[in-house]
Amino acid sequence: MSNRCTEDHPGAHHNERVGPLRGLRILDLTSNFMGPYASLLLGDMGADICKVEAPEGDTTRNVGPSRNQGMAAIFLHLNRNKRSLVLNLKTPSGLAALKHMIATADVLLFSLRPDAMARLGLCYAQVQAINPRIIYCGAFGFGQRGPYAGRPAYDNLIQAAVGIPMVQSRKTDGPPSYVGTAIADRIVGMATSNAILAALHYRGQTGQGQSVSVPMFETFAHFVMGDHMYGHTFVPALGDWGYARMTSPERRPFPTLDGYLSVEIYTDRHWQRLFEAVGRPEMAQDERYRDVHSRALHMSELYQFLSHTFQTRTSAEWVKLLIDADICVMQMNTPETLLDDEHMKAVNFFEEQDHPSEGRIRTIGLAQEWSASPGALRFPAPRLGEHTTELLREYGLAEDQIAALLESGGALTAE
Repeated sequence: MSNRCTEDHPGAHHNERVGPLRGLRILDLTSNFMGPYASLLLGDMGADICKVEAPEGDTTRNVGPSRNQGMAAIFLHLNRNKRSLVLNLKTPSGLAALKHMIATADVLLFSLRPDAMARLGLCYAQVQAINPRIIYCGAFGFGQRGPYAGRPAYDNLIQAAVGIPMVQSRKTDGPPSYVGTAIADRIVGMATSNAILAALHYRGQTGQGQSVSVPMFETFAHFVMGDHMYGHTFVPALGDWGYARMTSPERRPFPTLDGYLSVEIYTDRHWQRLFEAVGRPEMAQDERYRDVHSRALHMSELYQFLSHTFQTRTSAEWVKLLIDADICVMQMNTPETLLDDEHMKAVNFFEEQDHPSEGRIRTIGLAQEWSASPGALRFPAPRLGEHTTELLREYGLAEDQIAALLESGGALTAE
């Protein structure tokens, strides 16, 4: 990993010097959800993220409610701790500027398809020739050795390709449906950040950079099939696909008198304490419910029993009773009520801040903690091209070069 520290960069801000990845320079050529989520995680850990945007900006700049054009809710949450540089890579001057920056970067992260990178003159061999130590990481739809290699991909397509809608269908006994969040994009984004960190660790040991590929299809299949290959793990198959407990239609939050609860009753001791807590201790001795194997054969009956039982008290009453019995329980939130959750308030997970252009906004906290090198919310999500001049200067372009680049249209600054 580079020893270069952000405090050595001209124009660096004092609050950049935080996080376990401080000093790491990443050129981020991604847009939409997957790639920006990967760079968000690295930026939250202190990496210096140079968000390279086309003149029209990231596609998520206008997704969701907004106070100003190009600064919508989804973009704000995906792009904090980044600075925005606008380069027109379709111009010779814009492309030349990026290649100049590659020479001193630690990571080049992109979500373009590999053939598009090659058309720009940015395939791995060409980038490696500029900077042999660089980590060249592509996050795109499909592995390049298969017949889908050249296809575009989005979250819904990958969910469908891996079978998630059919898993949902088995649970709901309805038509196939997508999970109600960009789960493939975000899981693959997390995998991308992990892959980059692994490559940086290898470089730290050997001094050698490398190309890293993170295909959505294969990465998300790895995530899903660990649960749902199930009987097809064996050849020949020992039963159907699908982890039966997870795909059971009865596996859902339980209604109470005034809301819903999630209750996880897993071990023999959990069930014994639950039966005791609800006034049915004799059920613990019933052969149908005595151990995990017999319960698995009668889970539908148990789910019906729990559903009827939990409707007899309020959520708050059940939470107290079950916590006292050391049974795992959580009251169900909506995204709105989660903002007022007592635990989230205690850890200040959702904080209010004044954004320089967007006014008062609510931020999402850093979930992890580092005792010696804590991360921080260093930068709010940037306006398009807000840091163009600053970043070009930090990457070594002279003032006359920057002026010529701006005049040629190869780079743009914020309006």
